[in-house]
Amino acid sequence: MFDANELRFLCEVFEKCRVQVSVHSPDDPISNVANEQFRTFLTLPQTDSVTIGEFIGELAPQTLYKTTNRFSLCYNYLSFNVEGETRILIVGPYLSAPLSSSDILEIAEKNGAPIGSIKYVNEFYAGIQVLPPDDHLFIFLGAFCEHLWGTNNYSVADLTETQEAALIPEAGEGEKRDDFDSVLINMKLMEKRYRFENEIMDAVAQGQIHKEAQLFSAFSEQHFEKRVADPLRNAKNYSIIMNTLLRKAAEKGGVHPMHLDNLSSSFAVRIESLASHTDHFELMLEMFRAYCRLVRKHTMQGLSPIVRKTVLMIESDLSANLTLATLAEAQNVSSGYLATIFKKETEKTVSEYIRKKRIKQAKHLLATTHLQVQTIALHCGIMDVQYFTKIFKKETGKTPKEYREYITQTQNI
Repeated sequence: MFDANELRFLCEVFEKCRVQVSVHSPDDPISNVANEQFRTFLTLPQTDSVTIGEFIGELAPQTLYKTTNRFSLCYNYLSFNVEGETRILIVGPYLSAPLSSSDILEIAEKNGAPIGSIKYVNEFYAGIQVLPPDDHLFIFLGAFCEHLWGTNNYSVADLTETQEAALIPEAGEGEKRDDFDSVLINMKLMEKRYRFENEIMDAVAQGQIHKEAQLFSAFSEQHFEKRVADPLRNAKNYSIIMNTLLRKAAEKGGVHPMHLDNLSSSFAVRIESLASHTDHFELMLEMFRAYCRLVRKHTMQGLSPIVRKTVLMIESDLSANLTLATLAEAQNVSSGYLATIFKKETEKTVSEYIRKKRIKQAKHLLATTHLQVQTIALHCGIMDVQYFTKIFKKETGKTPKEYREYITQTQNI
């Protein structure tokens, strides 16, 4: 039985958890649901002429629908009647699991996102909440459905996997897993944790403090291993591990151990003084920012403002048109002056510096994604894939394909 107050409460709960929820008429345009910014930078066609009812199709009564689209965005929706008129409740988008930067790059490639829009795609996904299948919000949604339809025997249709509706199992009838399934689950969680840690270390090594929101938005306790029963001791142990990893990443980024030792020691003291296991997340954020700032400070220490700004312009977008002329024009200096001062302070020409940064980025993408070689070349600002292959082999001794195969073989050993 429909209750406006209960529906309002449901919406408020989801919205406080940063999950979009809305109620529509089947005749409303689908653009009322689709994120306009996301659709724009993926160059998706306008859909104002398509209604929600036409897009979703006919909905069965007393059925909760679940679906995941080609952008890995998840939605739940159902229909109900209010004074003889049909209404559609839509929950989402949300993510069923965290996405790495590599996952997002591959989604963008598959769906034709322009290379220059990647930073906006990352920002979009950083704002999408992660709700694992066992999240308490789905229990709340299930309770709402039971009250709405007056039964706990309603149907659930998962359109991601099948077109057939499945009844919600009674208590105790959940899927049973054998020991091998449990091993596989643990392996996946471990792989996810290592991937998360590696992405953080890569960002720190390059001083990419702007990646904070992207990396930590989907962070949860599943990222760290629970080695002891005490939650506070677990949090401290993982914080100690992260302090060590971030210190090594900053050292790789060019910071002298003298600077690292002071920072690492101060965080070690603060970790042991943690009063609650819930406080370690904010401390990890602070550690990430501090090590990033240290890398940025000491890797560019001694550089003039012009050279420092040139380096930042190059590293902020390797896919941009990074010529000596454009970099000089952006700072109102002559190309000759920029070339001279840059070579003097970095011991590299501007083109050499750009090339090495692009090759480094290419190696990272080849090792961590399944993107096509021509797409990686575009992400690195090289339009000609043959030229990209030529300079990559000159720098590494291997073609991009050979390098990817070598990395894969090494990881499987």
